[in-house]
Formats: sequence, structure tokens, C-alpha cells
Amino acid sequence: MTTPAPTDTLAERFATARQVADAVLFEGYVLYPYRASAAKNRLRWQFGVLVPPGWGADHAEHSHQRTECLMEPRSGARLTAELRFLRTQRRTVQRLDSDGEFTTVAELELPDRVLVPWDEGIEERCPIEVPVAELAGDGVTVPFSRPAGEETEPVHDADGRPVGRLVRRREEIRGVLRLTAQEIEGPYAVLRLTATVENTNGWAPDPAADDRDAALPRSLVAAHLLLGLSAGRFLSQTDPPEWARGAVAGCRNEHTWPVLAGPPGSAAVVLSAPIILEDHPAIAPESPGALYDALEIDEILALRTATLTDQEKREARGTDPRAAEVIDLADGMPPEVLERLHGAVRALREVTGPDPEPARPDTPWWDPGGDRDVDPLTDRISIDGRSVGAGSRVELRPGRRRTDAQDLFLHGRAARVEAVLHDVDGGVHLAVTVEGDPGADIRREQGRFLYFQPDELAPLEDE
Repeated sequence: MTTPAPTDTLAERFATARQVADAVLFEGYVLYPYRASAAKNRLRWQFGVLVPPGWGADHAEHSHQRTECLMEPRSGARLTAELRFLRTQRRTVQRLDSDGEFTTVAELELPDRVLVPWDEGIEERCPIEVPVAELAGDGVTVPFSRPAGEETEPVHDADGRPVGRLVRRREEIRGVLRLTAQEIEGPYAVLRLTATVENTNGWAPDPAADDRDAALPRSLVAAHLLLGLSAGRFLSQTDPPEWARGAVAGCRNEHTWPVLAGPPGSAAVVLSAPIILEDHPAIAPESPGALYDALEIDEILALRTATLTDQEKREARGTDPRAAEVIDLADGMPPEVLERLHGAVRALREVTGPDPEPARPDTPWWDPGGDRDVDPLTDRISIDGRSVGAGSRVELRPGRRRTDAQDLFLHGRAARVEAVLHDVDGGVHLAVTVEGDPGADIRREQGRFLYFQPDELAPLEDE
């Protein structure tokens, strides 16, 4: 029997994971300079958008996401799942005319802000708790819905007199969450958990009129899942135990990626997000608060926000309450907090052995132009028993623990080696361009290549 998950249990179990989940939920929600008029804020909602099936089928967008991971539940364990997403709420601005009628306008000037039309994001949660034993076979199917609605908010001037109103309209949201578990063959009691989220809204767009803006209010935006076991553990998808690697490779994840969440060493909670993360992701402790623009560096973003003009800040405050919070955060940030953002060392490598002999100031520690032993354009190395150098064709097989997670999307692609590079520590790196990349010629001219280690490449037959 499926029952609503107790709020206090979720809060306790997902407390650490929720901090990262919140960053996922509001990733790119409103970008610097935090004004609706900024070009970058006119195309929004890019991550984890599950559109109505009638729209996604013809526009290369998805109406579902699928999570698969392995878990080792103990006897009597219960699974807690929480689907979280943003619901788009369309806000229009109306001015109160002298005759008492309201007129929709492009902006409404107030002493401290400029109100403009804007799509607000309302956080929605769908939590459930179910015994793991009930997930066998057909599992559990949980439909959810949110009704359409409209509400108004009066707007007053500095003297408290009504000058207009905000009208917020919401469209119907419909979806379903399916949870199943299947036992994996082997010596251990391991289950493959499958969690599927689908947008089941039956809205049919008008081909002649409706565009993506019409589909968004009926979509699940930044959809992601928190999964927790009351007893037992999940297995890492990126670094599983050796005995589970085959079963992990058989998991199918679509439009989302599950990672272990919570403090390092814990394995009771999984965050399945539309953004590729590593196990046990965490918010930087130096972060002063949410800036909703995680593609920027906090220090630079805070400094740039503080230098906006008063008029720009009024426009940002009128765009969205979260944008107003960022403006207030930047304006009121103490110097010691800003200084704390100026660089941080996350890990230090222990150095042992005798101190190296200091280099003489008049002697360069290495002169690449004078080193006759290396030449990136002619050097060759052996990979799988074959000689590889500039001009060779290779297949890309990036490792899962690559620093740049985007390289995983290049797995299996053919590339051409541009140079073989040796670093001062004895490591070898190969600069490559991807075949079929329309910008390959520009990359060669600018010397901007992709770099891989030899064990991440497999030789191909040259054309």
C-alpha cells in the first residue's frame, strides 16, 4: 500500500541532498543582470523540461525521464521517493486607470521597482513512501495533477494607493511516477530500481499558433528525483564495486543521471538529476546564497551585480522576487564574506621525499624551444600495439571520471589526432578534433583542441 511520505522523515533523510537539489531546481532560473529585458532571460527553462506528449513528439523535446540504479535493501526496507519540479506561472501586469478599469501594460513603474510580465517558477513536490517488497512485478504507479487557476495581487504606490495589479495564470499539470524493482541474478541480493516520470497532459497545440511558450506552463520544469532507503544502500553508477559493474552497465538512464547524495561515505540517498553530477555533490561552503546562475563564478557574479545602476536594480527587483533577493544579497554582502569567495583549495597532495634543489634564476627550468627530444607534430606513441600520431584516426572512449563530464557524450565518436604532447611529469596527452565537427578548421587555426589520455582512445583505420 502506497502512503504519503511523512514530511519530517523526508526533511531529515534528504536534508543534505536537498541543498544540491535546490541548485538543480533553480539552475539558470534568472541570469545576470537579472532583468527580464536581458536577451539571456528571454529563452529559459533548459534543464529537465518534460513537455506534454503532443508537443514533444514534433519538437525533439522529451515528455519522460527514466532512472535506473542498483540497490541492496535490507529486510522490511521502505523506499521514499520525491519528485520535484517547477511549474511555470505566467504573470501579466495591469495598470489601474482613472475610470477604475484595468489595462494590461508592458511595465508599471514603482518607487523601488519596475514590474514587468514574467514567467515565475513555483516549486512542486510529489512525495511517496512504499515498501520495497511492493515494487516487484508491475510495481507502483502514482498519478499526480495540479489544477489550472488564476489569482490577482494588488499593487500599491508608496502612499498605499492602488495603482494596478499582477495577474497570475496557471495551466493544468498532469503526470505519473512509476516505480518498479527487479532482482538481479548473482550471489548478492541486489535489485534494479526503475523510476519513470511522465508528463501525461493531453493538451494538443495549435500547429499554426502555439510555440514552446505555450507548452511550458503545461510542462514539468527541472524535474528530478530524490530516492531514499530506510534500510540498505544504493550502489554508485559511476564507481560501482567490481562485482556489480556488469549490472550497472545494463542500467538505462534517459534524460537524467543518478548519483549518490548526502555526505561522503553514505549511500542511503540518490539524486537523479537532468544535470550530470558526481557522487556526493555539495554546495561550496563559501557560497553566500543562491545566485541562480551557477555557470558563473560567485565572486565575479557578486561584484558585477553590486555595480548595476540603480535603474537596473529597480528592473531586476521588479522581474522576480528571487532576483530581488540576489540584488539585496550583493548590496549587503560584508567585505569578509566577499573575501571568502576569493579562491579555495579543495584538496592538497601530500609531498614526501627530499626538497628539490632550487633552480637558479638565470636558468629556465625548461625551455620547450630548446628541447630537441619532443615534437608534438611528429612524435608517435603505441596504443593497442599500433603507432598513433598526428593525422591518425582514433575512437574516443573517455573515462567516467573525466573532469569534463561533457566528454561522455563523445563516447564512440571518431576523431583525428592533431598532436602528441608530453608533460614534464612524464604524462602523455593527445590533442584531437572530432570528425564531423563543423568548427574543426577553426579549432586547428586557434590551437583549441580536445585532450585525451592514451587509454581513452582506440586506433581506427586511416582513410
